[in-house]
Amino acid sequence: MRFDAEVGRMGTTAPPPLTGLRVLDLATLFAGPLAATLLGDFGAEVIKVEHPRRPDPSRGHGPAKDGVGLWWKVLGRNKRTITLDLSTPGGRATLLRLAATADVVIENFRPGTLEKWDLGWTELAAANPRLVLARVTAFGQFGPYAHRAGFGTLAEAMSGFAAITGEPDAPPTLPPFGLADSVAGLATAYAVLTALAARERTGAGQVVDMAIIEPILSVLGPHPTWYDQLGHVQERTGNRSANNAPRNTYRTSDGHWVAVSTSAQSVAERVMRLVGRPELIGEPWFATGADRAAHADVLDEAVGSWIASRTRAEVLAAFEKAEAAVAPVQDVRDVLADPQYQALHTITTVDDPELGPLRMQNVLFRLSATPGAIRWAGRPHGADTEAVLTELGLTPAELRALREEGAL
Repeated sequence: MRFDAEVGRMGTTAPPPLTGLRVLDLATLFAGPLAATLLGDFGAEVIKVEHPRRPDPSRGHGPAKDGVGLWWKVLGRNKRTITLDLSTPGGRATLLRLAATADVVIENFRPGTLEKWDLGWTELAAANPRLVLARVTAFGQFGPYAHRAGFGTLAEAMSGFAAITGEPDAPPTLPPFGLADSVAGLATAYAVLTALAARERTGAGQVVDMAIIEPILSVLGPHPTWYDQLGHVQERTGNRSANNAPRNTYRTSDGHWVAVSTSAQSVAERVMRLVGRPELIGEPWFATGADRAAHADVLDEAVGSWIASRTRAEVLAAFEKAEAAVAPVQDVRDVLADPQYQALHTITTVDDPELGPLRMQNVLFRLSATPGAIRWAGRPHGADTEAVLTELGLTPAELRALREEGAL
């Protein structure tokens, strides 16, 4: 196998690994749809089901070009789009017919909404006992908060993320992007594949209950264990770490910023030699990351003053030669020009009928034998309704009746 220099994937004619898997994406904003996107990137047939008169709000989030939402072009990639009002009798019946042909349904309505429409697990499992139903909500399907309205921002606050993010003397800081939703989307894709693996053994589907407040808590690390065993509560430390130093962002002489990390003792020693302060290595407190963190002021001054007298290019070259860990603090313009991202083909170009060539993130990882691919960017609202439902076996008369009912 060889990496294809143009698309950054292994050159192969093998079908993607999830070919033959059918996913119904009933979800909106953003965790559930992202999970479906990740499955579609590796070959699953994803059918995006949207309300006829209230499209997925992600179509209107963020900047647009010529009236076309750009976020949707990424989130909606590799999905066929249909409209269906699930609260109507015709919409309900059509959804059950679709579910009978599917492997996975992903939804993020508040608990009880599908049941109100007689489309809960009982009805879906009756239509297709092998179905995996992924239910993505802010707080889960049960508990005192289950029926509250919720978004990823609340998970970022509740999980402890915001409490430890920001400067010590500044307010808790929320991320300027959908962090909790994105982590939950990754976790949901993993959960769906886990349930499908179980189906291979049991022959039966099951329900995935994904609460957005939980995956972000998992990636925060051992905070509950620290508190349980030691009563330790992590405080905000800005860019510094309680576990090692120097670890910070530093400004170069030409006005750029770089980030330095010294999680390994050997790297910390190399940095001190590089910046001309080898005597600090002999200090008793330099021997452990936690003790170095307690002397971060001294180490930041040593590293920061050395970096401040050199350009970013000089700093990066010197750190690389010394085999010390450094990275430029990049914005999206830098990312698109970065040679490592270019080598990995992390950003790829997708031809879109509405907007022409679009650059976006490539599939999440590279597989050597059965790679994923972006086949198309997000399609217009309801673009595939007639095609998908005709393939399902609906007649022109049935489609006309559904339109007259307002189900399409």
